[in-house]
Amino acid sequence: MRAHNLALVLRTVANSADRPSRAAISLATGLTRATVSALVDDLIAGGLLTEHDPAPRTGAGRPAAGLALSPSGPAGLGLEINVDYLAACVVDLTGDVRHRFVTQGDQRPLSPSASLASLGGLALQALEAASADGLAIAGAALAVPGLVAPNGIVRVAPNLDWQDVDAPALFNVLPGLSDLPITVDNEANLAALGELWADGGEQSFLYVSGEIGIGAGIVLGGELYRGGRGWSGEIGHVTVYPDGRPCRCGANGCLEQYAGQEQIAADADLAASALGIALAGVINLLDISVIVLGGTYATEFPRLRAGIEAELARRVLTAGLAPVTLRAAALGPDAAMRGAAGAVIQELIDDPAAFLMRTP
Repeated sequence: MRAHNLALVLRTVANSADRPSRAAISLATGLTRATVSALVDDLIAGGLLTEHDPAPRTGAGRPAAGLALSPSGPAGLGLEINVDYLAACVVDLTGDVRHRFVTQGDQRPLSPSASLASLGGLALQALEAASADGLAIAGAALAVPGLVAPNGIVRVAPNLDWQDVDAPALFNVLPGLSDLPITVDNEANLAALGELWADGGEQSFLYVSGEIGIGAGIVLGGELYRGGRGWSGEIGHVTVYPDGRPCRCGANGCLEQYAGQEQIAADADLAASALGIALAGVINLLDISVIVLGGTYATEFPRLRAGIEAELARRVLTAGLAPVTLRAAALGPDAAMRGAAGAVIQELIDDPAAFLMRTP
C-alpha cells in the first residue's frame, strides 16, 4: 500500500501543471493530509521532490508551499547504438537534458562486444558529467535497431549483423558499469515514447525513424503498442516493390532499400515515394491520423514531405474525408536516446518505492 501511495503522490506532482501543495495533493488523491505529508517527506528525503517557498499572499490565510520534481534528484541515462553512431544523454527528473554525447562511426564492421565497449566509454563520460552536477544515475536504457526480447537479448538487428546478443550482460561486464541497472528496447519504440512525453498532445500516432535502417513505434491512446510478441513496428521490412532490390533480411523490395538514409542522399524523390507507399498501407490498416517522422527523416523533412503527401493522397482510402497530419519529430535525431532516458525517469515516477529501497 505504501508503494502504491508513494507512486500516486509522485505522479500527481509530475502530472500537475503547477506546483501543488500537500493539501492539494490530498484533495486530488483522496489520501489524508497526514498520509500525504508523511509520503512527501519520504520523497523529499529521497531526492525525488523539492518544496518551494509559497507565492506571496494575495488573500486571507497562510499560503502553502508548492511541490515539484527535483532537478537535482536521480537522473536517467539514455544510450543508443545505431548503424553509424553511438549516443548517450543524461536527463533529470524534470525532463531536462543535462548532458549529451554523440560519436560518429560505422558500427557494422565491429562485433557486438566492441560496439558496446565503445558505448561504455560514452556512458562513463555521462556518469562523470552527472556526478560533477551532483546527479545520481538511477539506471540506464539502451536503444538498439532490432528486435529485443523482454530480457534484453537482441534477437536480431539485421543492419548491425547482430543475432541473439545479450546486450545487458556484455554492457555490465565493462569496467565501472557493473552496478548500473540497464534495460534494452527497440530504438523506434523508445523514440516514439520520447516523442509522446515531449509533445504531450497527440496520444495516437505512428512514429517512423529513418536512419540506415527504418523502424516504427505505434502509439495508441497514449500507450506503446508492441504486438503479441513485442516485435511490432518493423516497417523497414514492409515490401514496397515485390521484385525489387535484395534486403539484408533475405527478402526483396523492402522499404529500407528505397527510403533509408543512404537512399535519401542518392534519390530523395524515390525515397519519399517508397515511404509514402508504406505509410499509406499502415494508415489504411490502423486508421492512424498522425505520422511523425524522426531520425534522418526529421532533418530531411522539407525534401521528403511533398512526395510522401502525394502518395498518401493517392493511396489512403479516407484521404478525402480526413487528411493525415505529417510532421517532423519534435526531438529530431535525439528522440531514441531521449526516450531511453525518459523510460528510466518514467520507471522512477511509476515505482519510487523501489528506488528509495536501494538508496542508502
